Amino acid sequence: MKADSYNHPDSITMTIRTTFKTVITALFTITCLLITASPDEVHAQNRIKLDPDSIDKFVLDPADFDPDNRDAIILRHEPFGRKDEAVYKRGERDDGTPIIIATSNNAISSVTTPIDADPEIFQYLEWEWKVESVLESGDLTRKDGDDFAARVYVTFDYDPSNLGFRERVRYGVYRTFTSFEIPLRSLNYIWANKAEIGTTAESPFTNWVQYVVIQSGNEHAGEWFTEKRNILDDYRKVFGEDPPRISGITIMTDSDNTGESTRAYFGKITLSKE
Repeated sequence: MKADSYNHPDSITMTIRTTFKTVITALFTITCLLITASPDEVHAQNRIKLDPDSIDKFVLDPADFDPDNRDAIILRHEPFGRKDEAVYKRGERDDGTPIIIATSNNAISSVTTPIDADPEIFQYLEWEWKVESVLESGDLTRKDGDDFAARVYVTFDYDPSNLGFRERVRYGVYRTFTSFEIPLRSLNYIWANKAEIGTTAESPFTNWVQYVVIQSGNEHAGEWFTEKRNILDDYRKVFGEDPPRISGITIMTDSDNTGESTRAYFGKITLSKE
């Protein structure tokens, strides 16, 4: 009696190889389609374009924040997939100045503003912030500690076609199975939990996200600080390349990885030429 050729080891190996090749081809096709019709091209139509001939600075004022308007262009509350959302609301400082109050209880979401600006011209980012406390188990080197009471970050319009093959496949898979926009270059200014001020590090999840520690720990919790950074210099330092155009400015308070609770306060954010 002849053996069933389908069950022969060589046939099984060939079937596995064929299936694997089909999957890889499908992923590559998806990736190419995503790169051809990049989501950045769609979102770019909704960005606020900063014309250097018309303005010297762009100010995000918490007075303009409406937490219930999910269609807002300026200071829009954005969920992070299906995870529980942090709560962002408008408040006031003692002198009546509007602020955004962010509270996270094992949650994550952000408040973002899509823009289109040249970082060679609009080089400086200035902002005001305060935290009530950092996260006890937060650690920027670990995935289960990758949370911060406060961060302000700038995203850049990096072209996915510049990614290597594996990174393009990875990007394609992310875009296929997630419901939110994934920045390929994100410069995060963080109020760290324990890392030293001045530390730079990549996110434990991806080197597409880079951290710069501006404040750290609870020593100055409860105090307002005004920060100013040269994003052109910082981008070059952490990514080792010249930046593409700026695509957005975002604030975030998150504690979904640590499962803890925290609260932060954000004032005006200004992007300027000097």
